[in-house]
Amino acid sequence: MSSGFTAEQLQAHIPRLRRYARALTGSREAADDLTQDTLERAWIKRDLWREQAGSPDGKLRAWLFAVMHNVFINGVKRTRQFDSLDELAAARPEPALAGASAETDAALSDLQAALRRLPDEQREVLLLVGLEQLSYAEAAQALDVPIGTVMSRLSRARERLRQLLDEGGAGPQSLRRVK
Repeated sequence: MSSGFTAEQLQAHIPRLRRYARALTGSREAADDLTQDTLERAWIKRDLWREQAGSPDGKLRAWLFAVMHNVFINGVKRTRQFDSLDELAAARPEPALAGASAETDAALSDLQAALRRLPDEQREVLLLVGLEQLSYAEAAQALDVPIGTVMSRLSRARERLRQLLDEGGAGPQSLRRVK
């Protein structure tokens, strides 16, 4: 017996999906396209989603992130016009945040550049756990990997991000160590 979800339930997740898409793509336009493609795919495949015990909302959120992850990976594989996501980010520079100080703007720019230099699998898990605050289990479900893989990718991503920020001039005080 399949149990779909309502349009209202789907709409409740749009802000988080957009934020994750923006972090993945580095571009507002590309993020909007990825979000739209994800919502379309999720709506078409809604009968595949089944509510499980626990928090149905959390399960739906993790499932939507899994759909977005798959749409993103398929899109990257389909469009080989850029050799890397670094080239994609360089082709579409993002404007500075309105009202941000030059120092804050530089720090955000350094962070964005460092995130772009992480391998896709590390960046994805870092964004899901750090930005979207998914549990390790939810991130594992979204990425279709074991929890141990999420933990090791997250650890490597955090360490690599520290190294990249140190190289880019941002001091170690920019990130706090999380154990």
